[in-house]
Amino acid sequence: MPTYEYICLECGTRLEVRASLREKEAGLEVTCPRCESENTAQVFGNFAVGTSSGERRTDSGGGCGCGSGCDCN
Repeated sequence: MPTYEYICLECGTRLEVRASLREKEAGLEVTCPRCESENTAQVFGNFAVGTSSGERRTDSGGGCGCGSGCDCN
């Protein structure tokens, strides 16, 4: 089952949610365990990129993408 990373836009808590793809596509509602806010956004984080020489580097997915200027990346 995939794990998705979210951030609470109210208190800044980062959380991981395990959910099936079917649950995610149906409109997964994530509640912050700290402040109980439903104002959350999925984080699109770092991922590894392989090169032709076999090196690996880390590339950013562009931050959380929440658009609120929260500087959570």
